Amino acid sequence: MGKEKTHINIVVIGHVDSGKSTTTGHLIYKCGGIDKRTIEKFEKEAAEMGKGSFKYAWVLDKLKAERERGITIDISLWKFETTKYYITIIDASLLPGRLRRADRCCWRRRV
Repeated sequence: MGKEKTHINIVVIGHVDSGKSTTTGHLIYKCGGIDKRTIEKFEKEAAEMGKGSFKYAWVLDKLKAERERGITIDISLWKFETTKYYITIIDASLLPGRLRRADRCCWRRRV
């Protein structure tokens, strides 16, 4: 029987427009959590909206309003696995009143 994978939980919290979603989306891509074809699709769609540099942010920013405005509005969660790890990433913006919500989200998920 093989060795069980380790669970890694990551919460990215920071100020609005500090690059959290872009950095997190890039990390997910580099770790194999999303395929190149999807990133290329996001890049094309983002470029059509005049936001070509947002391709990695769109991994987590799914709402139309988030993509149009270029900021994270809602907390995002992404799960994937590598050969060694199960990884859960939560991306949370520090919009007014959101820190408490992010805290509750992390506790519920036992991050």
